[in-house]
Amino acid sequence: MKVESFRVVPVLPERLLGLRELAYNVLWSWDEEIRAVFTRIDLALWNESNQNPVLLLGRIPQQRLEELARDEGFLGFYDRTLEHLRAYLSETTWWDRRFPERPRIAYFSAEFGLTESLPIYSGGLGVLAGHHLKSASDLGVPVVGVGLLYQEGYFRQYLTSDGWQQEKYPINDFYNLPVQPVEDASGAPLRIPLRLAGRDVAVAVWRVEVGRIPLILLDTNIPENPQDLQDVTDQLYGGDQETRIRQEIVLGIGGMRALEAMGLEPVVCHMNEGHAAFLSLERIRQLMRKHGVGFSQAFEAVRAGGVFTTHTPVPAGFDVFTADLVERYFAEYAAEVGITWKRFLELGGGTPGLAADTFNMAGLALRTSSHVNGVSELHGEISRGLLQKYLPEVPEEEMPVSHVTNGAHTRSCVSREMAGLFDRYLGADWWRRPGVAATWQNVDSIPDEELWATHERRRERLVAFTRRRLMRQIEQRGGSARDVEKARGVLSTRSLTIGFARRFATYKRATLILRDLARLKRILLEHEREVQLIFAGKAHPKDQAGKEMLKAVVEFCQQPDVRTHAVFLEDYDLVVARYLVQGVDVWLNTPRRGLEASGTSGMKVLPNGGLNLSTLDGWWAEAYEPELGWAIGRGETYDDLAYQDTVESNALYDTLEKEIVPIFYGRGADGLPRSWIARMKKSMRVLSPRFSSNRMVWEYGERFYLPAAQAFGAVSENGMEPARRLAEWKKRIFAAWSDVAVLQVATATPTSRPVGDGLEIEARVQLGTLLPEDVVVEAYHGPLDEHRKIRGGQAVPLRLVKSEGGGVHRYGGTLPCTRSGLNGYGVRARPFHEDDGGLLATGLMKWW
Repeated sequence: MKVESFRVVPVLPERLLGLRELAYNVLWSWDEEIRAVFTRIDLALWNESNQNPVLLLGRIPQQRLEELARDEGFLGFYDRTLEHLRAYLSETTWWDRRFPERPRIAYFSAEFGLTESLPIYSGGLGVLAGHHLKSASDLGVPVVGVGLLYQEGYFRQYLTSDGWQQEKYPINDFYNLPVQPVEDASGAPLRIPLRLAGRDVAVAVWRVEVGRIPLILLDTNIPENPQDLQDVTDQLYGGDQETRIRQEIVLGIGGMRALEAMGLEPVVCHMNEGHAAFLSLERIRQLMRKHGVGFSQAFEAVRAGGVFTTHTPVPAGFDVFTADLVERYFAEYAAEVGITWKRFLELGGGTPGLAADTFNMAGLALRTSSHVNGVSELHGEISRGLLQKYLPEVPEEEMPVSHVTNGAHTRSCVSREMAGLFDRYLGADWWRRPGVAATWQNVDSIPDEELWATHERRRERLVAFTRRRLMRQIEQRGGSARDVEKARGVLSTRSLTIGFARRFATYKRATLILRDLARLKRILLEHEREVQLIFAGKAHPKDQAGKEMLKAVVEFCQQPDVRTHAVFLEDYDLVVARYLVQGVDVWLNTPRRGLEASGTSGMKVLPNGGLNLSTLDGWWAEAYEPELGWAIGRGETYDDLAYQDTVESNALYDTLEKEIVPIFYGRGADGLPRSWIARMKKSMRVLSPRFSSNRMVWEYGERFYLPAAQAFGAVSENGMEPARRLAEWKKRIFAAWSDVAVLQVATATPTSRPVGDGLEIEARVQLGTLLPEDVVVEAYHGPLDEHRKIRGGQAVPLRLVKSEGGGVHRYGGTLPCTRSGLNGYGVRARPFHEDDGGLLATGLMKWW
């Protein structure tokens, strides 16, 4: 049977037509005033619709809409809210005041966590991407987001009676979500043509308004595609390697084509992880076609305007495809742009110059970017080691990989009650500058009584929510009426409440707190100083070890003696996260050091007055101070992981018993925990601005976006003539580099020198057919470690002293002696061009 489709839309009274404008801009997800319009229409229906205003407007009875169109009180509020939205969209922003340029920045991510009613995210990466767009909107940064619109999204979690995770994949109804189809010039739905392994596929384009920021989402689930190609965008992180490469082609290549078709061509492309790295290949093709240039010239322009943020601390976190699989999908591309297949594989290969049998998306992203960063200070260090194999001659410390520590969007995290407190004591416009330290200075002026009362109200709401959620879980599992009734009495509204809500990956160690159950139970059940735990989180469907860990947590929570003090909440999502971060007293995080790139959940408790208890990993490694929260251990690393877990679980129990519980229950005559409140205030004042996503987006804008935009403009001017010169220079460098050698190094002064003096050195360098202006000769020096390796080294340029002929040149210089002890140095030559963008340009070095 052939079925034709048509769309049914709500009929809004003319007086209320602006409700569509309010509903289709997800500013309501972080603006309480806009959200209040929909709760006033029908609070019960708002909650039943998963706080989705589009669905609410589709289900509201027509009679109710007609009543509202005559309700003067509602109409006054509605008019003010509509004006509030329009004023936000048109006002002068931070970017407008700070920069005259408005280069378009395309921010590509495989997932975006904006609101629970748009379930196209799985966890931290997606929520971070959502917060990035929200802060870009608040700040007026000229960003456009690009992602995928998944038919099923990420899985919904439910548990069997014995605690084993099960998954279900509900279907997203795009026409009842805050997304709208993009139309072409004729008014027809826009379709983007793609080729997938020699087969044609059409890609539908959707748009979400995120405040001032458009988010473009791509979807292959349309009737004109073959069934297997319709399924490409079904599940987030679902399917096999072939599904994954297809998704990443749709995201990167389809995303660039969609931007071009919509007239939104970017100047800078920001890859949020390597999933979108294929965008660079399409951007090269577009520039070749537009400017009539070759692959190498277009490559230089794309690299100048590329930004790559990596979020993984382990090699397995990068997407890697076999060469055979990549050839099926990109042989046509290589032929079209005129490069050999060997050259194509080198773009994503490991060590330059070696035959590649795999294609690493991180390698492609690195080679097509001028700015690369990790997402915390510690992760920046780790990333320099992870990515060094792509530039093997560059010392790890000099790897051109910096860091921008993640942040959380304050207005999306803070409770309505706490925001009201800030309105009174920080100023009504505090939310405009959450990344500025001065905004938070008046936190100390908030009366302890008011702050504590506000925090306790949020804990009460968390407990009430947990009880409702737990009762529903038991009912859905077919539990008895008695069990449901018991759930009504779990937790206390006055007890110290610790939250742990994470992805259940083994390195996050959800069971670390369970290693000594007898000791833990003494802590939880101590009379008049009781402690309670709320757990939430999902294991990846294929992660059996993670599922076992989750099952162990659930089994603990079901033990009769702790059932009222420990709860596991199923189906962790933005709703559960919001209640937790706004209501817990302590946020617990227990990853193995070096395996959490950043983490942002602990940042979300900061403006809500919650305190952090964590191992010194990710963001907490740079945030921790003794009066701001608690650390588990001192940042040690262990070879014996079982021993590490024993040591750190004992440290966790010690901290709870000796510090956290006594301070929380240390009450004065007025019943207030003054010492605890002092920690709350200092944490809010010091850490809230430092770990705001507004601060994060400022950094990206000033350090990466504008410099990348300027570099792209510089190499693209005059018909991309600078890019042509740079490409020809690189071709000449690569062809001649095998002849370059540092022949001889000698010191002109004794090798024992006093502090403050200098060590004079000379070097003879063979450049072959290259000229002295093509290279920089440097001495790399610094203190030696126990392995006689230079640590904390610095490069000192050596000056050209004399050209001896035959391509040999003599260089000299003086190394500063600033530190006593055993120091070392090496001499190297590396290519240099004023437009090459530094060490990422070639990765070439020759050492003595």
